[in-house]
Amino acid sequence: MKHRLTSAYLLLAGLLLLAVGGTILLAPQALHAGNGIVLGNEPSLLSEIRAPGGLLVGCAVLILLGVFRPGLRVSAKRLAVLVYGTFGLARLLGLALDGVPATGILAATLIELALAAIGFWMLRRPSDTASSAFDRHPAMAPDTR
Repeated sequence: MKHRLTSAYLLLAGLLLLAVGGTILLAPQALHAGNGIVLGNEPSLLSEIRAPGGLLVGCAVLILLGVFRPGLRVSAKRLAVLVYGTFGLARLLGLALDGVPATGILAATLIELALAAIGFWMLRRPSDTASSAFDRHPAMAPDTR
């Protein structure tokens, strides 16, 4: 049951990130227009917008690998918590510094923080400790000196 819950979480987190990252990468004007942001056709600006989209697609692929490769599940959850948590917290900072953004951005903030919180909770479960190959590497062992 725990593995199904983990797989469902990773699948949802990965597919959502793949969709958003892919849209930022391939159709940034359309995505941002939905929140009232006009990007125009300036190549430098579009390049700066597309690059994080590519990073999100790469992260999505690694998160989705955790669905199919049990040895990657813990690392995939950690990555999901990192990506969604930093996006959500950065948006909260933006809210404090810049004011209230469009409704779609507020909704994205809530979704990001919720997915980060769920992933963090899942990582805290006893069955989710040190099960990835990365975690079992000797360099990752606790210092017992």
